[in-house]
Amino acid sequence: MDIKAERLTMSRILRDSALELLLTFWLMFGVTTIVRWVIGPSPVSRMIPQIQVELLIVGAAVGILIAGLILSPPGRITGGHMNPAISLAMWRFGVFPGAGVIPYIVAQLVGSVLGVVIARAVWGPVVAEAPVAFAVLQPAPGWSAVTLFVAETLSMAAIVLVVGVCLAVPRLAPFVPWIVGGAIGLAIAVLGTSTGGSVNPARQFGPAALSGQTRFLWVYLLAPMAGALLATWLRQAMQRRRSVLTHRLCGTHRDGSALSGVTR
Repeated sequence: MDIKAERLTMSRILRDSALELLLTFWLMFGVTTIVRWVIGPSPVSRMIPQIQVELLIVGAAVGILIAGLILSPPGRITGGHMNPAISLAMWRFGVFPGAGVIPYIVAQLVGSVLGVVIARAVWGPVVAEAPVAFAVLQPAPGWSAVTLFVAETLSMAAIVLVVGVCLAVPRLAPFVPWIVGGAIGLAIAVLGTSTGGSVNPARQFGPAALSGQTRFLWVYLLAPMAGALLATWLRQAMQRRRSVLTHRLCGTHRDGSALSGVTR
């Protein structure tokens, strides 16, 4: 690669990283807002006090939010990852440059913090108080770091494996935004009272940093990354003759055109 091409690539990576920061900002602002109005003191929480029902509502709302951000113009440009484990997986799938992984991850973590900070500024002190507590996640009593690590690893591995399989099949790729949103929403609804249902290091980073509840933060940061690596290995074993076609979760080429059926 010549110097001009390398600079162009790095320029694009930095631009896309800035957009990933923006996307993750809106994700975490939205997540914190949803938690504040569904689980925090509000007409919704007074009308529906059952935590399982509240988590179902939160999961559905977050799932729609994620799909919308993936399909947004910035999401179509960057790939709409908003999740360090997804960026790592796309690199391991061979469709995302290794030079972009660290900038994307840094942008996602910074966006996570900023999203929660602005949500606190918009919605007031209630965001910092229980039960909202900056939308931080904690495992249920009795969960150890080891069991939490295994659960988060397997949950993320399942999501990344499905994403990788679908992005290798052109007719399935357009459904990936809704598959990702639905999978995350399901994780929140099903695992919310046990593991917290994070499956995204950026989802936990900002809330944990601002709330000071960092006991299990290392698990929430590392386990999804381990799950992503596991899933990329499994997908390669399952689809040796079919490659992932794009790092864009909207399932298109750079110019927005549909993926072809040609495999590499």
